[in-house]
Parts: sequence; C-alpha cells; structure tokens
Amino acid sequence: MADKQIGILIGSLRRESYCRAIANYIMSVAPTGLSIKEIPLGELSMFNQDYDDDGTTPTAWKVFREEIRQLDGVLFITPEYNRSMPAVLKNALDIASRPYGQSVWAGKAGGIISVSPGHVGGFGANQHLRQPMGFLDIRLMQQPEAYVCDVTTALDDKNNVVKESTQQSLQNYLQAFKKWVTIIEG
Repeated sequence: MADKQIGILIGSLRRESYCRAIANYIMSVAPTGLSIKEIPLGELSMFNQDYDDDGTTPTAWKVFREEIRQLDGVLFITPEYNRSMPAVLKNALDIASRPYGQSVWAGKAGGIISVSPGHVGGFGANQHLRQPMGFLDIRLMQQPEAYVCDVTTALDDKNNVVKESTQQSLQNYLQAFKKWVTIIEG
C-alpha cells in the first residue's frame, strides 16, 4: 500500500519559529505509511478574488492549489497571534478554497497542533482554526487534540525537540492521525 501523502502548513513564517521546530520534528519521526512534507506558505500573496475572476491568478496560488489537491491529509501547525490563528493560515485556507466550487480542501483529513511558549498551548488559535474546517469539508480529527505549551522548555538551543514528554505526545498524535487518514481515505 502506498504511503499517505501529508502536507504540513506552518502558521509562522519566522525562520526559527517554534512551529517550524515542531514541524521538523514531526517530519523526522513520521510513522511508516505517512509521507510528510512542508507545503510552504511564504510566497502566497493575500487572497483577492479579482485575480481568479480576471484570469490573472498568481502562479504561487496555482502551485499551492495543486500541491494541496495531491494530498491525502493536512497538518496545520499554528502559533497563537492575539488569541487567534495567524493570517498566513487563513490566507492559505481562502486561496485553496477558491474559485468558488473548486475547493481543493474537500474531503481531506486534517489535524491541528498549536504551539505556544505560554501555558495555554495556543488554545485560542487551535479553536479558531477549527471553525472554518467544517465549511471547507476538511475532515478534522477531533481527538486527540494537540497543544504544545511551554514549547521553549521542549527545545534545545538548536530548536530540536528534546523534551521526552513532548516527543512522546507528538508521536502519539501522529499515530492517531495515521489511523484517521486511513479511515478518511479508505
């Protein structure tokens, strides 16, 4: 059986972001049966429907839509900005959901991991990111939820995940997500 193709969308564009550290760890410990790769968001201009309507759709949007179309599932790794999801993730959701009626999100398995240096683990961002998933028909895994709190205590000075409990929690989440993708994709 072929590996399930999973994309990671990182909600922070900062090179040394905590979300990137978690995503890198996840990609390095992907369980057998999952092929996980980052789908970069940094080249996506802000969504403006006029581009699609005028036939001037940016190349980066076309590439992004096609990359998402080819996936079996998507993992969103999000920081929390002002108790909500970052604009880069909302923008990505909008771009791949258009033109209207041509969303490439429909039917994809989805998972959310929120990351924060605080004690709440990005709860606000996690919950806000869940809100559009139903409308977009992203089949979001409800349990287990994943909140990486106090992330700075889980990383070494090179941004590697070294805290054993964080490693174990993320690996358990990936095993559950692997089962979820298999159920959704059949």
